[in-house]
Amino acid sequence: MSSLGATQRCFWAVVILLALTLFLLASLLHVDVTVFLPLLRDQAEAPPITNVMFLKTHKTASSTVLNILFRFAETHNLSVALPAGSRLHLGYPWLFLARYVEGTKRDGTQQHFSVMCSHLRFNLPEVQKVMRNDTFYFSILRNPVFQLESAFAYYRNYAPAFRDAASLDAFLASPLTYYNRSLGLQNACARNHMWFDLGFDPDAPPEERYVRARLAEVEQRFPLVLIAEHFDESMVLLRRRLRWRLDDVVSFRLNSRSPRSVTSLTPEGRERAKLWCALDWRLYQHFKRRFWAQVRAELSPGRLRSEVAQLRARRRELAALCLQDGGPKDQQQITDRRLRPYQSGEADILGYNLRQGLDNQTLQVCQRMVTPELQYMARLYSLQFPEKPPKDISFLEA
Repeated sequence: MSSLGATQRCFWAVVILLALTLFLLASLLHVDVTVFLPLLRDQAEAPPITNVMFLKTHKTASSTVLNILFRFAETHNLSVALPAGSRLHLGYPWLFLARYVEGTKRDGTQQHFSVMCSHLRFNLPEVQKVMRNDTFYFSILRNPVFQLESAFAYYRNYAPAFRDAASLDAFLASPLTYYNRSLGLQNACARNHMWFDLGFDPDAPPEERYVRARLAEVEQRFPLVLIAEHFDESMVLLRRRLRWRLDDVVSFRLNSRSPRSVTSLTPEGRERAKLWCALDWRLYQHFKRRFWAQVRAELSPGRLRSEVAQLRARRRELAALCLQDGGPKDQQQITDRRLRPYQSGEADILGYNLRQGLDNQTLQVCQRMVTPELQYMARLYSLQFPEKPPKDISFLEA
């Protein structure tokens, strides 16, 4: 700790010395000091944040965010909290326990990790056992109407509440006909799924005092909550908060569905979805307002447009460099079986083919950007725990 403190003191001493030198030169040469402000801002930027906990909510573009974090961890040789043993997630849908992480010691001592982003149901005291004290916590939310539609397609064959419903509109017309609260965790995806991921009761009555108390808890723990419908703006704000480079947050959409497997709800169905998932609706509305308040406090409209444009331009560049035909492919069209995403329910999950003839360095960058989450998790597990049996994901190639 003493060496770290000395390094930080040295860093800020250099910054202050540079600032004083520039201002002195400006005064002597009668130069407008505002010319130097961008330079000073860049020089004064603190090192990037490398201790990060991302609560990966379901069907919210969170797989794309996970890919960003896995890439950053691999590039910077950071430790990742990965599922223990043969597990593919961190104990979901049960509340998270530290023992679900590989590397937990039997004597009760804990290894601390830099990055946590695999699926779990949030349980702060247990998360804190494996993450460092200065960890930055963030998550992502999606409009509950579209989140529920995606969950219905993806978990159609898993959730008892969805199995017998002819359609999502039919389910929402009479949800209690299909939804059995006594089945508990089996129906976690069928109501207030994001609320559930945060560790709360998805069947709780949406009483004002209760909702406000839970929202305050989330605000206190998560200084940033991204909004899936404004993904690029979310990446701009995330990059600024973490002090990362542009390429660190550029991504291709992962675990997304083909348009033919997306269903449009009727207007009545949409209103019913808001009522059925009232807790998720309050959660989303609250943090959407906070997100835009944070954006406005940090960026002018022009600056936001500029940074979003830079992000999108870089994504287009990398798509042209990396991707065959520049876009996603159906499962059957993906030639490299290692890059085929997991398929579930009625969802038709898309993936990517890489261009042929890429040099080794470019190929590595491109492969990381298109690797589905289960394959990426398995690779990081083998890199981080080479002495342990590798994850069995052979079912992906069936």
